[in-house]
Amino acid sequence: MTLLNHRAEGPSSAPPLLLGPSLGTSYALWDEVAPELSISHRVVRWDLPGHGGSAAGLIKGGATVGDLAGLVLALADSLGIERFGYAGVSLGGAVGLHLAVHHPERLSSLAVICSSAHFNGSRPWEERAALVRREGLAALAENADARWFAGDFTVPRLVRDHRDADPEAYAACCDALAAFDLRDRLAEIAVPTLLVAGREDPATPPSHLREIADAVPGATLVELAGASHLAPAQCPEAVLTALRAHLGQGASRGMAVRREVLGDAHVDRAQDRQTPFTARFQDFISRYAWGEIWTDPTLSRRERSMITLTALVAHGHYDELAMHVRAARRNGLTPEEIGAVLLQTAVYCGVPAANSAFATAQRVLAEEDGTS
Repeated sequence: MTLLNHRAEGPSSAPPLLLGPSLGTSYALWDEVAPELSISHRVVRWDLPGHGGSAAGLIKGGATVGDLAGLVLALADSLGIERFGYAGVSLGGAVGLHLAVHHPERLSSLAVICSSAHFNGSRPWEERAALVRREGLAALAENADARWFAGDFTVPRLVRDHRDADPEAYAACCDALAAFDLRDRLAEIAVPTLLVAGREDPATPPSHLREIADAVPGATLVELAGASHLAPAQCPEAVLTALRAHLGQGASRGMAVRREVLGDAHVDRAQDRQTPFTARFQDFISRYAWGEIWTDPTLSRRERSMITLTALVAHGHYDELAMHVRAARRNGLTPEEIGAVLLQTAVYCGVPAANSAFATAQRVLAEEDGTS
């Protein structure tokens, strides 16, 4: 089976995130965003049929957004991705809405960017499809900047991709937009949903995103000043900020893991001691150490505990060592395994360091057993 052209970035063990493009663009739309997201996600961005490197024959006249969603699922299946986060722009966002309604078991989260649950009725898209089938894409590409960007901003690569797209495949994508209307199904969407609107967007103005936000339970809406239709290209930092918070790279995800590993009592004490002076540091720990490093599934929590114990012994951080001995027990290490780790440190970190570490660990384990 011929698959959509795509580019995968990031660790194969990281949570998968699929990124969908706008009509007329390629996956280059995500060039300023995808590399940053790939630090903590397995990012897969794809091309529409007849766009970028995807074969034009993947789509036919009279196609639907559901057909495009089927191609995305086939791509995910080929990569061994069962459940994934999804973010899409314009037509790519419509694909995400379709997946959330018709295949909710496949999505872990949804971000709809500069898109809509409908695209102003069928007639404009039927007319555009007819124009492209008759005259090609040169004329449309000439005024792409005005449709896509605010001010004098442009991305020549994207304009070139627009000009080079296959006219029949582009027209078939217009057919899909003409037939798309999910307004009566929005309330069924149950995955965490983010809506991002560009305040300068003439194609899908903020009112379209507000309509979705009002209908989808628990949805979050972000409006970007200075952004037009292709917000990831024109305002990548703002889009990144919104996506990172939405995808759980923020402190809330890290705080949950921190509590699981260190225990509520310790975290509550740390929170009680927090002051305006230390608040940013506490947020940093929750976001980075616990929200990104400890959540990476490449290593198990048992393995992370053993590494952490060794590092703390090596640097003589015995107060922290006591806390992480308790965490190691919570992560499934036995007292015998903790002892074996500390014995290993005697070889590589030095006997005096291991001696202090054993004393600390013995005290903590005795407290855990209630024998002192």
